[in-house]
Amino acid sequence: MDWSSLGLAAVASSTSGLNLYATVLTLGLMQRYGWLQLPGKWNPLSHTWVLALAAALFVVEFIADKVPYLDSAWDAIHTFIRIPAGAILMAAAVADVDPSLRLVAGLIGGSLALTTHSTKATARLAANTSPEPFSNVLLSTLEDIATVSLLGLAASHPILAGLALVLVLGICAALLYTCFKFTRMFFGKLSRWLSSLPPESTSPD
Repeated sequence: MDWSSLGLAAVASSTSGLNLYATVLTLGLMQRYGWLQLPGKWNPLSHTWVLALAAALFVVEFIADKVPYLDSAWDAIHTFIRIPAGAILMAAAVADVDPSLRLVAGLIGGSLALTTHSTKATARLAANTSPEPFSNVLLSTLEDIATVSLLGLAASHPILAGLALVLVLGICAALLYTCFKFTRMFFGKLSRWLSSLPPESTSPD
């Protein structure tokens, strides 16, 4: 088992929860230009049509991710895309090991993607309660930078990337806890406000 490939897969699975298309595009370009040797099953990521599709979808996500409420709708749809993609990336990186270990790797990859995706989606719900749009733009930009930076670090300094990933996952856990309390409080206030509305009067026949 190639531990550097496994570490890269863990990082890629995590960043796929933040921005799947930036992850695919970054990995494919690094392979195409010789900056990184991807695991064998990942070689299709450097194919021209995959890069073109990832680039087009990245542009769409780049715009959608910065528009309040549209970003949350986009995240909701991608719950069914980012998490399976994280599992597939992790499992494909260890394609030459026992099937039971591949299953474990896939579960780990899916869990990593679930953690980062849930943090992203929950933070966006919290940001959308703010009347200004700048927090969405800031969060989206930070996510894009984190995705590319973590992958670049994994390609050049795997140990540092591992430490950075642990830090990122710790931040995700803290943000999930904080944002969950915030969104629960928000929906609690919304529920109380709706229950305080007077019932509609019915006109007599």
